[in-house]
Amino acid sequence: MELDDHAEDLASDLGVDKEEVKSDLQNLIEYSVPIDEAKGSLRRKYGDGSSGGGSAPSSKEIGEITPEDGNVTVTGVVLTAGERSIRYQGSDHVIVEGKLAGETGVIDYTAWEDFGLSPGDTITAGNAGVREWDGEPELNLGESTSLSFSEEPLDVPHEIGGDAQLADVQTGDRAVNVEVAVLECERRTIDGRDGETEILSGVFGDESGRLPFTNWEPAPAIEEGGPVRIENAYVQEFRGVPEVNVSEFSTVSELEREIDVGTDSTTMEIGDAVRTGGVYDVCVVGNLIAVRDGSGLIQRCPECYRVIQKGQCRTHGEVDGIDDLRVKAILDDGTGTVTAVLDDELTEQVYGGTLEDALEQAREAMDQEVVADTIRERIVGREYRVRGHLSVDEYGANLDAESFKERDDDPEARARAFLQEIDGVDDREGVDA
Repeated sequence: MELDDHAEDLASDLGVDKEEVKSDLQNLIEYSVPIDEAKGSLRRKYGDGSSGGGSAPSSKEIGEITPEDGNVTVTGVVLTAGERSIRYQGSDHVIVEGKLAGETGVIDYTAWEDFGLSPGDTITAGNAGVREWDGEPELNLGESTSLSFSEEPLDVPHEIGGDAQLADVQTGDRAVNVEVAVLECERRTIDGRDGETEILSGVFGDESGRLPFTNWEPAPAIEEGGPVRIENAYVQEFRGVPEVNVSEFSTVSELEREIDVGTDSTTMEIGDAVRTGGVYDVCVVGNLIAVRDGSGLIQRCPECYRVIQKGQCRTHGEVDGIDDLRVKAILDDGTGTVTAVLDDELTEQVYGGTLEDALEQAREAMDQEVVADTIRERIVGREYRVRGHLSVDEYGANLDAESFKERDDDPEARARAFLQEIDGVDDREGVDA
């Protein structure tokens, strides 16, 4: 049924103006409120206390809920519950987000009303709306939801409370608690939704790894750089990787213990890394099969620092470019490919010279492509270990390199060890091609 048809049915039932109902309905749907829940909300708004005239929602196990379900009745244990402020229809609105677990699975939820949810509560939510978020079902608990608490605990195979290590958090997580060291921190001024806003941004670390963060209401304990415990953080994607967000509803407290930050990155096959959709601080090993166009000597826009073509910036038009060095190298390990992006410092290392050297070579050859050709001759066909931050989008997989090192161990010894691992073969003089 189209939006016009839903609006016409509601307007006819309620005896109100169709265009007014359609506008309200459109606003709710644009924020991904399920159509049945949106219609029920408007029925209450215009004086009809019914839930939409349909049959009662069916009871479902959490693990059985799919994005195709409209409204359901579920019973589960609140694993996490954290407040957050969002801008909805021009006004700030405080919601509660978290995870609800049953015996068969876990589902994210958003509560649009103050139900008084706390971790550990066993609840039954009747007429809970279901929407799709990032391909998975999510519960909406709103005005039309009837919610009751049970004194009998429900035993679920999931930890209550939201404590996590950085390596375990994923984009979309809410009400997360972490204990971290502040590795990098800077105060910046940005154009926020209410004008200029000061924030803190940087990198957190713990025993499991590192992740970037944004602190939307600067906390002294974070800015001072000491180890902190953060409760009720949420995780969003930033430049293709998870980022910890510390909001005005988060609690930040100093820790007495030191955090021993792990120095090792996670080593993954390229195919596995790409399938994650983005990893912060990952290491891959592969053969360098090509250097892409746009490598070597390049020019950047002085305003936005994007790479320009023929003196033209896509945002700022014709500009006087700033000279820079960059390499975009394609790595392949047999499981997948990734483009490793080297900054000016790493590019100078593989080029074997400075930016001034590259400019001089380009002037002598009267062709700036000679710099990229020199780099190709030096690195294509070799095997490299690259550590950095992986992002995956519609343009492909890119690894912003922090280190770029040629493998220096014996390839024959590695091949022999690999054969022994998979086939149990004996050590021998050489490996047959």
